[in-house]
Amino acid sequence: MMTPASDTVSYEIVGRTGLIELNNPPVNAASHHLRHGLMQAVRALGVADGVEVIAIYGATRAFIAGADIREFGKTPVEPILPAVCLAIEASDVPVVAIMHGATLGGGLEVALSAHARVALPDLVTGFPEVTLGVIPGAGGTQRAPRLIGVAATLDLATTGRRIMADEAMELGLIDRIVDGPARYAAIAAATEVLKGSLTTRRTGEQPVTPDPDVLAETTRNLAASQSHLFAPHRAAEAVGLSTGPLDKGLARERALFNECLASPQRAGLIHAFFAERAVAKIPEADATPRDIGSLGVVGGGTMGSGIATAGLLAGLPVTLAEQDDDALDRAFGTISRNLDGAVKRGKLGSEARDALLAEDLILTTDLADFARTDLIVEAVFEDMGVKQDIFRRLDAVCKPGAVLASNTSYLDINKLAAVTQRPGDVLGLHFFSPAHVMRLLEVVVADGTAAEVTATGFALARKLRKVAVRSGVCDGFIGNRILAHYRKAADYMVVDGASPQQVDRALETFGFAMGPFAVSDLAGLDIGWATRKRLAPTRDPAERYVAVADRICERGWFGRKTGQGFYLYGKERPVPNPEIARIIEDERTKASVTPRSFEDQEIVDRYMIAMISEAARVLGDGIAQRPIDIDAVFLFGYGFPRFRGGPMHYADTIGAAALIDRIEAYAAEDAFFWQVPPLLRHLASTGQTFADLNKGA
Repeated sequence: MMTPASDTVSYEIVGRTGLIELNNPPVNAASHHLRHGLMQAVRALGVADGVEVIAIYGATRAFIAGADIREFGKTPVEPILPAVCLAIEASDVPVVAIMHGATLGGGLEVALSAHARVALPDLVTGFPEVTLGVIPGAGGTQRAPRLIGVAATLDLATTGRRIMADEAMELGLIDRIVDGPARYAAIAAATEVLKGSLTTRRTGEQPVTPDPDVLAETTRNLAASQSHLFAPHRAAEAVGLSTGPLDKGLARERALFNECLASPQRAGLIHAFFAERAVAKIPEADATPRDIGSLGVVGGGTMGSGIATAGLLAGLPVTLAEQDDDALDRAFGTISRNLDGAVKRGKLGSEARDALLAEDLILTTDLADFARTDLIVEAVFEDMGVKQDIFRRLDAVCKPGAVLASNTSYLDINKLAAVTQRPGDVLGLHFFSPAHVMRLLEVVVADGTAAEVTATGFALARKLRKVAVRSGVCDGFIGNRILAHYRKAADYMVVDGASPQQVDRALETFGFAMGPFAVSDLAGLDIGWATRKRLAPTRDPAERYVAVADRICERGWFGRKTGQGFYLYGKERPVPNPEIARIIEDERTKASVTPRSFEDQEIVDRYMIAMISEAARVLGDGIAQRPIDIDAVFLFGYGFPRFRGGPMHYADTIGAAALIDRIEAYAAEDAFFWQVPPLLRHLASTGQTFADLNKGA
């Protein structure tokens, strides 16, 4: 009979075995109730008559998936996890941990404190703490080296890499792999301990072989590649202390963990973690998605082929349409190369790749072949007339209930829906390039889009393992509308005296993987050029316009794909294009601008405040539901530094009043561009933050 130790932990005695069941759905997070119950159960069974071995297992799909992240940053509630781990390790009755499902972070630390570890084949384990801005804080950096050595622990603790059961066994992190339900495995493992065929020992009593060379190499590599991050360096320091006495190592590990908790990076990374989950909360969440058993793609260019690749990798049969056989051959080649990349990355076997191309991909020049397809994504170039023609033709051939989606980056979904007889079946699905790699998917909801169709867009994102964010209709939706604004700030600074390379360097130091001019070269300068030409008739004469990128495009330089843009591309690393300086100087002369110098911090400030300003307007206009949705767009689609949490989270670190002061100061030189968003004034007057607007997210 099970005895409750808390509302999430129960225990029972079966023969000479004490069984502890963890039941904190969905993934047994190490919340206060679970920690308290586990401590009570271990203590109770440790003094129970006849109990000679204790086995711990999870009743849910995981052993312990990690700490309860919602507790981070709050006052710790006893017992804290390090105390629980010490109690398990100190137990006079040997304890076996049955590791299954997600056994991560604090879950792995609990298992390390046990005296033996048995895993089920579905085990996924590791120390992901650095991805949340902290380090293992319950003995992970001290006990793991005693089982797997310093080098392997440094790898896991500084990267957050997750490993499967086979690798855990090879490293020595677990003692054996067994099949069967977790409770059965617990009883069987306890029996093996009683028989003496499963050895038990206290992990903390095992010696550690020092490895100063690998520690020094890891420290150098982190300094070179992750100098802007806080936690990985502390993780390496903690692992380096594992060669000394356990108690001193544990004390220093906890101190380093607390330093990480106090870091702004921890707050940003945890905000980013929750953003991925918050965006699924949409008004249409209760609607039943339509079945998606097949995917159609119109257009086999870079985007269309990427979308088709994503569908194939998700197990969907894909039909791709192009204008002629030559275009289909090019699309097939692109998809093949994309799948080859998945094989090289170990995401796909070569035989599976061949099967996808032979059995799941249909190439056609006839849109009538979409007659039985469940969801069709139009992915041709950005021309409203061309897209409307395709939607008319799809409307005529597709079955009732088929979802018609456009991959447009800017254009009005309402105008596409209007040319069909099924406006409720139409929505935007804005993928990001490369579509089979980038995780963001903007689901653009038109005025007449049916609730179940919006839900279907989110269901497709889940199938494709993407992060979907709901957007309203406007030019550029959430991400590209904001991008168009802050990109102007970068252009203004270049004409006013900064170089494109200085702007890129300043923003890369801030944390972006690439600066805006390098990104433009990568995306293709012709894409932005086409958008600027499309919007030229609507441009306000009072707006300052920078034509540097136009002049570059007029020379046929479109960035990487033509070998030159803001940078020159060859066999070596990109280098600044010397012609760009001359183009910039010509534009300065035309605009009668006397260049001045910029400090890197001013570049970052202007760029970020322009981003925040337009994001606040997007939010105020109702295009985005919440600030955290905007953060998700930029984290998963625009390379925003994850440790900074997103532009709205970063805005709160500055404060609404300070942001207004800076905007008003910049307005002295350009009152048209630098305008205070009404929402920002509202936040300042009420003392609210953007985070307050996420309540309930």
